[in-house]
Amino acid sequence: MFRLSQLPRALCIAFLLVAFKSHAAEGPWQANWIAPTGESETNSWWCFQKTIELPAADAASPAHARIACDSKYWLWINGELRVFEGQLKRGPTPRDTYYDHVDLTGAFRAGKNTLAVLVWHFGKEGMSHKSSGQVGLLFDGAIGAKTLLSDKSWRARRHPAYLSTGEPHPNWRLPESNIGFDARLELANWQTAPTEGDSKWVAASEMGPPPAAPWNKLIPRGVPLLRFSTLQEYENAADLPRISDGKPIVARLPYNAQVTPSLEIEAPAGLTIDLRTDNYRGGSENSVRGEYTTREGKQAYESLGWMNGHAVVYSIPPGVKIHALRYRESGFDTQLTGSFRCNVPALNTLWKKAQRTLYLEMRDNFADCPDRERAQWWGDVTLELQQAFYALDPQCATLARKAILELVGWQRPTGVLHAPVPAGNYDSELPMQMLASVGRQGFWEYYRHTGDRDTMVAVYPAVKSYLALWQLGDDGLVVQRQGDWTWGDWGTNKDLPLLYNAWYYLALEGQRNMAQLCGDSAALPRIDERRARLKSAFNKTFWTGTAYKSPRHEGPFDDRGNALAVVAGLAPPEHTEALAEVLSTNQHASPYMEKYVLEALLRLGHVDSALLRMEERYRPMIDSPVTTLWEGWGVGEAGYGGGSYNHAWGGGPLTLLSQYVAGIDPLEPGYGRIRIAPSLGPLRELECVVDSPRGKIRVDVAQDQSEFRLSLQTPAGVVSEVVIPWCPGALLEADNQVVDIPSLRQGGESRLSSQESKIVGGTITSVGVDSLSLSLGAGAHHLRVKKPPKR
Repeated sequence: MFRLSQLPRALCIAFLLVAFKSHAAEGPWQANWIAPTGESETNSWWCFQKTIELPAADAASPAHARIACDSKYWLWINGELRVFEGQLKRGPTPRDTYYDHVDLTGAFRAGKNTLAVLVWHFGKEGMSHKSSGQVGLLFDGAIGAKTLLSDKSWRARRHPAYLSTGEPHPNWRLPESNIGFDARLELANWQTAPTEGDSKWVAASEMGPPPAAPWNKLIPRGVPLLRFSTLQEYENAADLPRISDGKPIVARLPYNAQVTPSLEIEAPAGLTIDLRTDNYRGGSENSVRGEYTTREGKQAYESLGWMNGHAVVYSIPPGVKIHALRYRESGFDTQLTGSFRCNVPALNTLWKKAQRTLYLEMRDNFADCPDRERAQWWGDVTLELQQAFYALDPQCATLARKAILELVGWQRPTGVLHAPVPAGNYDSELPMQMLASVGRQGFWEYYRHTGDRDTMVAVYPAVKSYLALWQLGDDGLVVQRQGDWTWGDWGTNKDLPLLYNAWYYLALEGQRNMAQLCGDSAALPRIDERRARLKSAFNKTFWTGTAYKSPRHEGPFDDRGNALAVVAGLAPPEHTEALAEVLSTNQHASPYMEKYVLEALLRLGHVDSALLRMEERYRPMIDSPVTTLWEGWGVGEAGYGGGSYNHAWGGGPLTLLSQYVAGIDPLEPGYGRIRIAPSLGPLRELECVVDSPRGKIRVDVAQDQSEFRLSLQTPAGVVSEVVIPWCPGALLEADNQVVDIPSLRQGGESRLSSQESKIVGGTITSVGVDSLSLSLGAGAHHLRVKKPPKR
């Protein structure tokens, strides 16, 4: 049996077992960590080089390497860029470091080969990075049977051209610094040029093999390397000046993107060029920028620190000849394969903007925003991972899994969970966000969409330990833990007792599901007893007859708290109409909690009200030329927090339109069985695609006054439980087969005989007064319900 006294060691073992599973056969480390001589200064850049000779047979062999550093690296082999911005921000736990596994097959040639690695050492803490305090590189590779290991035979030096800029600097939340580059100090062709005989290139110092301090244990990254494009032309490339007049040059991107800007110019030496995006002050705080100091003549440069925005702004002194301004897009390696379209253009725009915003928040980790913080706040992550499963390909699940393991890997010995993590300069528990993370809407949602039992088993002890800190009072309600920041949402009129109790109820549901999955049957009676007590006390204490409201709450009814009562399952069916009225007439939630308000309306069956509220509240974002969604209902001072316009927590409509309106939802973890139950409300038609772990699921629905049509395409191995509208006297066509349902005419819920229930490709499982349920096998299906003529 798991005991809380064993928590730190048990969690460490669980984390390592899950994290190392995919690379269990890689064997022990043979390489040494290496470092240059000198101090590990903040924002310093370091060059490492190694030359090897290979016979033709070895050069053609499979090649791979495990690579780690603090903090980022770029790898060239024979002058060709092989890895763009490798290494995840540190750390999987407060002490440890990630490593990359890189396939280098085909990168080598017979004869002389030169490996060159450029390492960027952040050298400072941030809200998404825990600094080791020491620059270092580890390269543990093999080319066929030949090893290629970092050791004192590698040569190293500081790159003299990379410098720190003057003010303004990035805000304190970011571990990244501005990147200054003085081209007069550039190391020409250092990725391939011989270093022997150059006294500034010295033998690297060996720091010991893993788990050498201060990098300690090495954990596989568990997510793919970044994808990156070639250098691209800006949208307005044809209109950009060829000679600068000194005015800022605004080079437009196709959408809000993660980019590294580049330039090709001709200039005298000593001029300074500023590179930043139009989003430099996104969230009302300084983000990152670049400075380039020219050398004499024609020159090219790419600023390697990524930034985001709708445009890159180049400030180039007058008279400089411009040959080309370009950008490289990079980001998390997943495809935007999910889709949604209906006959209301505003909803289509909202869904697409949510998808774009979500992708913008994915890189080393899920982030709240790509500018001010880049931090993995778990209130945001809970919403982002839900969106990811409907918007992206299945590879997005690896980033969700990493986030879950990190939250557990940073758990305090007391059992407290806190976020954002990883972080070196922030350490606060937001109790309600932590309840959301471990509950039905967080960890369990990940399991529903992936079927990843191993991760659930690994993190269950942490969930159990954290929820053991929470108690019910004598009144049956949860005792509100204050944590380090009692944050329930931005905005006003927050009824915190409602939120605390509903989040705790959802967390207990998540724990119960995980306990069953993990075989911890002994925990179930206590969980069930707590849930029953809380549900009874919640309704007894907070229900006023028309809505939920805590006794000391003096403002109007809180839409957030009432919505969460519905989503959590605390509200009984007899409260449906009263709660629908409250949720249709009160608007206090920020975009963070708005998802749950809209979800509550959909769960109550008020699709029309949900879609009307969705359009009304999001109308400014829908109509805005900005391609992403906002932190609040306005931008800058009109918003919340810092007023960022890059916040995926506002993307709840993406999940809801796909899950509830299109009606696609996994019934079994991993999509072995799915539910298809479209609820179009006032919509006439929709198309939706979900890229599940088993393949793409496509639903096309149309309805009018005379009929309802549904086309469904599912991959092999998927059984669909389909629910469609029905009424007495209607006619069903299933895959061109006219189906007679005589028992329907008796009224009420009924089940058909085995003969009556058979249809092409499946069966009819039940018939109700307003719905028909079918079970369909994999493949293509076409259903049509012809409504009887009105009399």
